[in-house]
Amino acid sequence: MTAPLTPPPPPNERSSYQGGPVPPPVGAHAVGTPPGAPYGTHGDHGEQDGPGMLTEVRQAAVAAVAVALSGVLLGVLWWKLAPSVPLVGEVVGDRWLVYLKESEGEQSVGVDGTFTLLALAFGALSAVAVFLLRRRGGVPLVVAVGAGGLLGSLLAWRVGIWLGPAQDVVAHAKEVGKGVTFSAPLKLGAKGALLAWPIAALVVHLGLTGLFGPRDPEPDPWPAPYGKTSA
Repeated sequence: MTAPLTPPPPPNERSSYQGGPVPPPVGAHAVGTPPGAPYGTHGDHGEQDGPGMLTEVRQAAVAAVAVALSGVLLGVLWWKLAPSVPLVGEVVGDRWLVYLKESEGEQSVGVDGTFTLLALAFGALSAVAVFLLRRRGGVPLVVAVGAGGLLGSLLAWRVGIWLGPAQDVVAHAKEVGKGVTFSAPLKLGAKGALLAWPIAALVVHLGLTGLFGPRDPEPDPWPAPYGKTSA
């Protein structure tokens, strides 16, 4: 008698693949990332790639307020270091007239120059301080450095005017007397000096971030063969 023939396998079954590892199905997760893990996590650790946007915005707001409040110190230094502009009051008829004692003096230019130099120094120092406290950078922090510097300049300008000589020069001339020299109130002839702080802060902060900030890892130019993982 003839032995019974073995029935062929069902058409739905496939023979085992002997040529190598079975390729993963389409849509499978990458090696090292567990299924269902949120985007931005690293393997089994579950750590995000840096702080969230809400945290960055909160830190940027704190940095902006701190930088702006330092404008009080800039205003005090401007009031102390700026050269005084001498004025003299005279009486013509029954009217008081106030004029510059030295018509060709450069004290007014010195007032603007002092504010500009101090603002540049404060911009550089504030950028260094923010970078040392928060090295990762980010758009919110860059905006905070610039906005805080502008607010600090405006605050310094108003504080210096408030601390300086009286704004009413005619009343001041009457108070000191006819022909007596007194100092003019502080003022900025060139309002562009208010931009010195934010510009310096942005340039220094971006430079420090580009030179010493964290960098993304370089991609592997020779990826591992399919189906193999590094040890």
